[in-house]
Amino acid sequence: MTSQNPVFIPGPTNIPEVLRKAVDMPTIDHRSPVFGRILHPALEGVKAVLKTTQGQVFVFPSTGTGGWETAITNTLSPGDAVLATRNGMFSHRWIDMCQRHGLDVQVIAQEWGEGVPADRFEEILTADKAHRIKVVLATHNETATGVRSDISAVRRALDNAGHPALLFVDGVSSIACYDFRMDEWGVDVAVTGSQKGFMLPPGLAIVGFSPKAMAAVETAKLPRTFFDIRDMARGYAANGYPYTPPVGLLNGLNVACQMLLDEGLENVFARHHRIAEGVRRAVAAWGMTLCAKRPELYSDSVSAIRTPEGFDANRIVSHALNAYGVAFGTGLGDVAGKVFRIGHLGSLTDVMALSGIATAEMVMADLGLPVTLGSGVAAAQDHYRHSVPAMRAAA
Repeated sequence: MTSQNPVFIPGPTNIPEVLRKAVDMPTIDHRSPVFGRILHPALEGVKAVLKTTQGQVFVFPSTGTGGWETAITNTLSPGDAVLATRNGMFSHRWIDMCQRHGLDVQVIAQEWGEGVPADRFEEILTADKAHRIKVVLATHNETATGVRSDISAVRRALDNAGHPALLFVDGVSSIACYDFRMDEWGVDVAVTGSQKGFMLPPGLAIVGFSPKAMAAVETAKLPRTFFDIRDMARGYAANGYPYTPPVGLLNGLNVACQMLLDEGLENVFARHHRIAEGVRRAVAAWGMTLCAKRPELYSDSVSAIRTPEGFDANRIVSHALNAYGVAFGTGLGDVAGKVFRIGHLGSLTDVMALSGIATAEMVMADLGLPVTLGSGVAAAQDHYRHSVPAMRAAA
């Protein structure tokens, strides 16, 4: 029997029934005008979520990793210099991809649990008088550690240094979950995927390119074929793709964007923050701490929870799945075995979050950790009762 329990991994996320139905559609002729009526509203919906009027959106049959490759291969040439920080598994993987493509990556190593060091970026960019650095990479939400970085601060670092480098942002687990301002923050390439804030199955790499990034495409020398946005743009102009498109997923993306916009982006962001704060209060009630070092770094998408020294956090994840049929996230890389992760993004409600918190408590009690049953649930309940808009209106 398939479990009916919600998942609490940081992606793929729970899929609303309306989106399951939107993806499950009959075959159409993807070279007919019917496909254009799916494609173009989906692209416009993504632009609204990214808060861009200037950028162009491209959607590939892939994942966020394909989005990273789209960003670098369309704008850079072999040997180009890139500035990045390594503060978690996903920033690490983007750096690794750049190095495999023959790029010269200057890496600032950060303790996992810290954010992107905008002040250090500013120092390095100011010293780069020859403007060798072509791109700055920043991970908005580091999914492995539950750390949110300040992208507006990174933009200020570039501006204060008077540096022309492009700004690329991994927003895979932040976009459509909390505020992202592509135009205002001067983001040149924004990368995300279908399986997190957009609440769809995996399968789409979603990227936004600024006019400045579009201009860089014409001089970039890294090879690209499948991820060539010039081919994709020509396909869009003819209401098609340069190859067979994932029609069902694109139809789902169109509906997902409409759902987000109908709810209101600010309401979507407030819901994520409210649910995340309830989880954080539960963690405090358990006497535990987050991997993120400071409150300003706390993610509204995922909480990485540190377990007591010497305790293997993977036991929590495996016991939750085997005993209760509930999925939590494991620790990755430098924090493997030291944290477990509760994903609270995408299609989630306060009530669903309470079920995850209650399950985590049962699991930890089963495993002998000093957690009082009901403590975290009560802390989250108190927060939700006093912060849900409907409850405030009824008071």
